[in-house]
Amino acid sequence: MSTYTAINLIQRPEPGPIPASTFEVVEKPVPTPGPGEILVKQTYMSLDPAMIGWMSSDTKSYIPPVALGDVMRSSGVGEVVESNHPDFTPGDKVMGMTGWTEYLVSTGQGLNKLPAGVGEEQALSVFALPGLTATQGLFGVAKPKAGETILVSGAAGSVGSIVGQLAKADGLTVIGVAGSDEKCQWLVNELGFDGAINYKTDDMNAKLNELAPNGVDIFFENTGGAIQQHIFEHMNAHGRIAVCGMISDYATSQPSAGPNWIPIIKKRLTIQGFTMPDHYAQVPELLAKLTPYVMKGQIKYRAHVLEGLPSAVDGLNMLLTGANNGKLMVKL
Repeated sequence: MSTYTAINLIQRPEPGPIPASTFEVVEKPVPTPGPGEILVKQTYMSLDPAMIGWMSSDTKSYIPPVALGDVMRSSGVGEVVESNHPDFTPGDKVMGMTGWTEYLVSTGQGLNKLPAGVGEEQALSVFALPGLTATQGLFGVAKPKAGETILVSGAAGSVGSIVGQLAKADGLTVIGVAGSDEKCQWLVNELGFDGAINYKTDDMNAKLNELAPNGVDIFFENTGGAIQQHIFEHMNAHGRIAVCGMISDYATSQPSAGPNWIPIIKKRLTIQGFTMPDHYAQVPELLAKLTPYVMKGQIKYRAHVLEGLPSAVDGLNMLLTGANNGKLMVKL
């Protein structure tokens, strides 16, 4: 009988780099779908910063942690290879929560067919979690207005890069913060950002004075860390801060100190955290909002593709260090 590979979570990671011992690689017999089920062969698997939180033991988070011994949670794209479901036929490309596995059996719930002409890399880079998160965070939380200035941290990441492009298309001045000169050049030269700051080498305050002389109206926060306080100080009155991620603190035992709250009062700032599980019911309308920008060629992306399911382990650590260039994913 043919077998397939899956990877289970078997330990809760400690702060710092995630060791291979956190996971267990297992071989299983390829299953047969039952009545009303489909068998999917996963072809591309997404790696996202949120996965680091899913491995923790925090039961008070927005989504239950992955149980020890279970297949590691992730989203992905696959092909239906066998179907006992009236809505799916072999050859259909589907996207949804798949996990770290080469094959999975599903009832079809939570799986959506890829639109014609959309490939796996574009699906995971734009139409999956990154694009949905960017669209909800920008339009549902930050509520941009033409003529305003938005600053995006983690701007070269999968979510941040889409946020910036959506904002630029709607007439905002867009400034990105990234961790290398190459990423900053990509933001400005390829994606059309108005400016970019290398937080590792640039003087943050000097660059903010230069690129946002009239202050920042929207801060789309993906990273946390020391840069947060500099950006916070440049916020305008009635500014909005959409808190999407804190990647710099995900693997640390002591989170970075936050800004002083007095400016929240003085500037009447609105600060809101958000996560996509609260908005899964809105996915159709979010896709309807995002798709016209894509069709007009206003959303570019780049994919950083790793080869083979076992590469996912090291891939997670790339997210912690920013070593990836583009949407990180695994080709199975």
